[in-house]
Amino acid sequence: MSTDARIELDWADGTYAFRLAIGQLAELQDKTDAGPLVLFERLRTGTWRVEDITNTVRLGLIGGGMPPADALKKVRTYVEERPWTENVPAAMMILMAALYGPAEDDAGNVEAAEPESASTISPTDG
Repeated sequence: MSTDARIELDWADGTYAFRLAIGQLAELQDKTDAGPLVLFERLRTGTWRVEDITNTVRLGLIGGGMPPADALKKVRTYVEERPWTENVPAAMMILMAALYGPAEDDAGNVEAAEPESASTISPTDG
C-alpha cells in the first residue's frame, strides 16, 4: 500500500497514477465548493456536478505527477467527451485513496478498492 495516497488505475488509454495531496484537495474544495467528504457523498449518491468529476480526475492526475496541460487534455478527451457516469467510479476511488489511503490487497489489484455500485472505471470500455 502506498503511504502517500497514490493509486494507479487503469483509466482512459492506459494506467495512470492519481494522488490528491493537500494542495490538490484545497483546490478541489475551492473548485467544487465542497469538502472532500461532501464531494465523495455527492459522487456516491449520484448528486454530483460535472465539476466534481472533472476536477477530481484532473487534480488527481496532476498530483500523480502528470503535467497540468496533459492532465487537462486527458480530462477533455476521456471525461468531457464520454458519458459522465463512466468516470464516477474513478473519481470515487481517487477521493477514497486521498481520504482513507489506498485499499490494501495482496495482488496489487486496484479493482479491490472499487465501490460495489461501480462496474467499471475505464471510459474506453464499450
